[in-house]
Amino acid sequence: MEKLNSIQPQERIISMDIMRGFAIFGIFLVNMISFHSPFLYIDPLKWWDGTLNTVTYSFIDIFAQASFYPLFSMLFGYGLVILRERTLAKGINFVALSARRLTLLLGIGCIHAFLIWHGDILINYAIFGFILLLFLRLSGKAMMITGALLYIIPNILFGLLIVVSIMFAPEGELDLTDMQSANRSLETYQNGSFVDITEQRFEDWYSVNNLANFIIMFFNIFPLFLLGGGAAKLKWLENVRKYKKMFTIIVITTLILGLGIKVAPYLFEKNLALEFFQDFFGGSLLTIAYALGIALLTEVVSTRKVITIFAPVGKLAISNYLFQSIVSTTIFYSYGFRLYGQFSVFQGILLALFIFSIQVIISHIWIKYYLYGPVEWLWRSFTYMKWQKLKKSKA
Repeated sequence: MEKLNSIQPQERIISMDIMRGFAIFGIFLVNMISFHSPFLYIDPLKWWDGTLNTVTYSFIDIFAQASFYPLFSMLFGYGLVILRERTLAKGINFVALSARRLTLLLGIGCIHAFLIWHGDILINYAIFGFILLLFLRLSGKAMMITGALLYIIPNILFGLLIVVSIMFAPEGELDLTDMQSANRSLETYQNGSFVDITEQRFEDWYSVNNLANFIIMFFNIFPLFLLGGGAAKLKWLENVRKYKKMFTIIVITTLILGLGIKVAPYLFEKNLALEFFQDFFGGSLLTIAYALGIALLTEVVSTRKVITIFAPVGKLAISNYLFQSIVSTTIFYSYGFRLYGQFSVFQGILLALFIFSIQVIISHIWIKYYLYGPVEWLWRSFTYMKWQKLKKSKA
C-alpha cells in the first residue's frame, strides 16, 4: 500500500481553482446583503428605495443569486470524486479518509454558523457529503442522470405546489416579509451582547435550516454534488478540448434559458412561484453556463491570463469564505463597528468589492510562499492524519 499525501500543486486542475475563486466572489456579493441587513425577513425592493439600490439588487438577483453556491456544490462533488480515485489508486481506505474530511468540515461549519454568521453552507455540505459517499460507485453517466432527475422532478413538484398554494391562498397570506423579526434582528445585531447575537444567529440559521426546509435544501444541493461527481468521472475538466463543441452549445443554451427564467419575475407580477423557479431553475442553468464558460475560456491563452486572477482565491476557498464572514460581521455587529442596518445594497456591494480586492491581493501573495490556505492546511492535515507541509521550498 502506497503512502498517500494530499494533492500536489502540479496535479491541480486550474479551471477548478478559477471556478472556486469566481464562486467565492459571487457568493460574497449575495451574502453581503445578509451581512449588513435582515435580508431573511424583508422585501429588498421595498426596504431600500432609490433607482441605484433597485438596479444594484436586481443585478445581483439576476446574475448572482442562486447561481454561485450551486457552482460550489458541483465543484464539491467533482473534488470528492477526484479524492476517491486517487485514494483507491493508492490502496487507502477511502471511507475512513472521507469520513474524517467531512467530520472536520461539519465542525468548521458549526463554528461558522453559530459563532460567526448564520448563513453557513458548510454544515449542509458535510451532511449531504456523507450521503454522497453512497453514490460514488455509480458510473459518471449514471451519477449525472441521477443528479438531473433528483433535481428536476422534485423541484418541479415543489414549484407546482407553490403555484397551487398561490391560487387558493387568501391574498397576502403567502407574504414572507416579517417586520417584527426584521426589527428584532436590527436591535440584536446593532446593540446586543455576544450571547444575544449568538442566540439571534441560531434563530436565523434555524429559520432556513429547520426540518421543514431540509427536504427542499436536500434536493437543491445534493443533486448538484452528483452532477459534479459525474462530470469528474467523465473527466470533463481534464478534456475540455475534446468536449469543446458540446460545451459551447450547452453554455449558449443554458445562458439563454437561465437569463430568461431569471428575469421573468421582473417582466411579470412577482410571486413566490416565479421566484422559486427563478432561483431553483434559472440560477442553476446560469451555474452550468458559468462553469463550462470558464472551462472554455481557460483553454484560450488571452482570456486565461485574465481569469486566472481568481485562481489563488479558489486555492484558498474555505479560508477566504470564512475570512469574508469574520471581517463582515466585525464591521456590522455590535462587538465590532455596529454598522448593521446602516448600509444600502449599493454601499454593501462597494464594500464587498473592496474586501474581495484585498482578498485577491492577499491570496496572490500567500500562494507564493505557502502550498495551502490556513484552513485548507488544517483540513488536509486532519484528513490524512499527519501534519502536511505548508511552506513552499525555496527552490
